[in-house]
Amino acid sequence: MKRTGLFLLAASALCFSSCDAQSQSKIGNILGQVATGATGTPSSLEIGNALKQALEIGTSAGADRLSAKDGFFGNMAVKILFPTEAQKVEKTLRSVGLNSLADNVILSLNRAAEDAAKEAKPIFINAIKQMTIADATNILLGNKDAATTYFKRVTTSQLMEKFSPVINNSLSKVGATKYWTDAAAAYNKIPLVKPVNTNLTQYVAEKAIDGMFVQVAQEELKIRDNIGARSTSLLQKVFGYADTKK
Repeated sequence: MKRTGLFLLAASALCFSSCDAQSQSKIGNILGQVATGATGTPSSLEIGNALKQALEIGTSAGADRLSAKDGFFGNMAVKILFPTEAQKVEKTLRSVGLNSLADNVILSLNRAAEDAAKEAKPIFINAIKQMTIADATNILLGNKDAATTYFKRVTTSQLMEKFSPVINNSLSKVGATKYWTDAAAAYNKIPLVKPVNTNLTQYVAEKAIDGMFVQVAQEELKIRDNIGARSTSLLQKVFGYADTKK
């Protein structure tokens, strides 16, 4: 066994010193799968269990990340800005020196989304528990966003139902309602502008849900593409098998 291990190590070192970058990458993947034991054809039950395990890890991490302070505000991929139809409000406010008011609106919208994100984890976990073996197999061997697509289909309405009251309360708690009312009132006082009326709760809920799916997609890619993210032998076996089907 020791001789075999030494031979593989020597062979890999020789190849890495003489092969081009693309070949090195392929060899590295193969050696990584050998090292992690990602071999063999998994059963349907193993596929289902592994995928649920991976998605529970990923969605939990994503929800925790977004529900932390600056989870939305500090992440440009999901940061919530003024609604499209109200961006003229922001531009006008800043042009007349009301930068702090515009900044307070944006910060408070993101704080409300971070507050609501705490409600996402149990909804995702429930969707994972209800996943069938057929769902799991289709996701495993499907496109790189197959899990995210599944979650959008089965959780969006639940997330909106759960997020809306939380965000409505959060908007008041963090001052967003007041800041937005002040901003809209300041804008609407400007001569000749068309008054802006935006359903702030619905807008923030929709953007918060969009942000959740962005984060879920990132976690899904991490598990699919990063061997190091496959933290258990079951994940290594099942996703190693999926790698051979690409």
